[in-house]
Amino acid sequence: MIDPTRYPRLSRINLPADLRKFDESELTAVADELRAYLVESVGRSGGHFGAGLGVIELTVALHYLYDTPNDRLVWDVGHQTYPHKILTGRRDQIHTVKQADGVAPFPKREESEYDTFGVGHSSTSISAALGMAIASAQAGSERRVVAVIGDGAMTAGMAFEALNHAGGMEDPEPNLLVILNDNQMSISENVGGLTKMLGRISSSRTLNALRESGKKLLGDKRKPTARFMRRWEEHWKGMFVPSTLFEEMGFHYTGPIDGHNVPALVSALKTLQTLKGPQLLHVITTKGKGYNLAEGDQIGYHAVGPFDPDKGLVSKAAAKNPTYTEVFGDWLCDMAAADPRLLAITPAMREGSGLVRYSKEYPHRYFDVAIAEQHAVTLAAGMACEGAKPVVAIYSTFLQRGYDQLVHDVAIQGLDVLFAIDRGGVVGPDGPTHAGSLDFSFLRCVPNMVVMAPADENECRTMLSTGFQHAGPAAVRYPRGTGPGVALQAALGTLPIGKADLRLRGARIALLAFGATVAAAEQVGRELGLSVVNMRFVKPLDRALILELARTHEAFVTVEDNVVMGGAGSGVAELLNLENVQLPVLHLGLPDAFQHHASREQLLAEAGIDAAGIRAAVLARWPALLAATPLSAAS
Repeated sequence: MIDPTRYPRLSRINLPADLRKFDESELTAVADELRAYLVESVGRSGGHFGAGLGVIELTVALHYLYDTPNDRLVWDVGHQTYPHKILTGRRDQIHTVKQADGVAPFPKREESEYDTFGVGHSSTSISAALGMAIASAQAGSERRVVAVIGDGAMTAGMAFEALNHAGGMEDPEPNLLVILNDNQMSISENVGGLTKMLGRISSSRTLNALRESGKKLLGDKRKPTARFMRRWEEHWKGMFVPSTLFEEMGFHYTGPIDGHNVPALVSALKTLQTLKGPQLLHVITTKGKGYNLAEGDQIGYHAVGPFDPDKGLVSKAAAKNPTYTEVFGDWLCDMAAADPRLLAITPAMREGSGLVRYSKEYPHRYFDVAIAEQHAVTLAAGMACEGAKPVVAIYSTFLQRGYDQLVHDVAIQGLDVLFAIDRGGVVGPDGPTHAGSLDFSFLRCVPNMVVMAPADENECRTMLSTGFQHAGPAAVRYPRGTGPGVALQAALGTLPIGKADLRLRGARIALLAFGATVAAAEQVGRELGLSVVNMRFVKPLDRALILELARTHEAFVTVEDNVVMGGAGSGVAELLNLENVQLPVLHLGLPDAFQHHASREQLLAEAGIDAAGIRAAVLARWPALLAATPLSAAS
């Protein structure tokens, strides 16, 4: 529970209605308490940190002035919503964030009526808010709708699609406020032309005042004189402030203003509440504001584990085994040294995808395209057309956003692009928006694709080389975290396409395991005397081995950390059916449901694809195996 002696105001705010009982003069003090409480809470639990510190004042001002939840606040991405959650009934539970049955790390409609739109991917807020504004207007509602989007999220095409739609609507124009939270940061530094443009913007209060006066004098904006004056004003304004990008799209631009000045925010928002049509408020903030260590290391404090706020983050001892992300990062540098045709692309995930070293060693062969997954994939296709060897480093869940481009721009043309897919399968505390549980299913149905899933670190390195050397589209999908600890070989060797690895030669039943589930399947195989195969390839499958095992075994069990529906196991069943082989197949994998947030280990156990779950499922189907004897590795 919150300590009322340390937080005399915040302890009285259970819901935004309580915040609105305070005098406006106390809001700065409320913000100070909220910032201190966020530091204390995230220090205890871990979680997304820097982005929330940057919107403390904005969150207070919005909930103070708007009648939430009747008025709609739509937060982009959700990294910055911990202060929002604290003010909307989850103050005393915020320390449970990311834990099983605890507070979700992102806005979640099922969790609170104040979370108006569930998010996890960026750049959706303006589209969703516009949809809410249109639907509310159709229903005759006067509710206000606000979208809060960061400058990093504004780099995605979807944000501009929504701006283009909203700004072009007439009769009536949508009553929509877009707040551009400009802190020059995504997870790492922002890149691109929009970032440069925003950096040039300076105060435009006088020009905004002149524009408002002109609108009152000219009246109906549809009159020729009004249209001419509006066009003249926008070009004149553009001589001083490059805000005409938004003005030309049909938004009334206000700003920039100091996003940490509560009186200035409240004043601006009060004015905007009186205006009709699409509005854009540009606020300047600092990621990590108010916690010096976070301000000084905005990348390191984006998301943190538990820490002592007085000491900050403590350097962790190096892990015994490298993570799969680190394996990829080192392979990328090694292959770049061996082949000058290699070009690496990331959609704003340099740190998360393991590209920091590469970006320093090969800066002219490194392309951060900002939060633009669709562009990343088609950019790679264009590179491949000219003989380059592009590698797209991307999270599984983010590749979903570039799926059309993967199909149309890469696969149909058979282009030589390697997708290094991180965070495949069960991811854990970030919840369903970040789970890579669908990629086997959506990749294996694409013609021309080669899809691989490593069982260990060295196999990941070898598969990356295999996909890179393959003439055509290929994907290597690997999980978050560390592997079983297999030593890495320096050589950049390759595997024969579509050949599996028989790990154990047993009797009666064969366990066909894909990727990260191989170690657990092998443990069960040894206990029960079963054959175990590291399938390696989701596509193409090892047809010869599968048919040979089908002749010598009574049943198959497929195991994967992907949804069962349409997954790798489905591919095995399809092959057997095509060959007219009648054999029982038990499919183990993720459920036909979006898993909640919990640790990776908890979610694997819940899905029944850890060693205990696999063993229980096999024995439930074939109880006579309980008397089986352990086996040795296959020769």
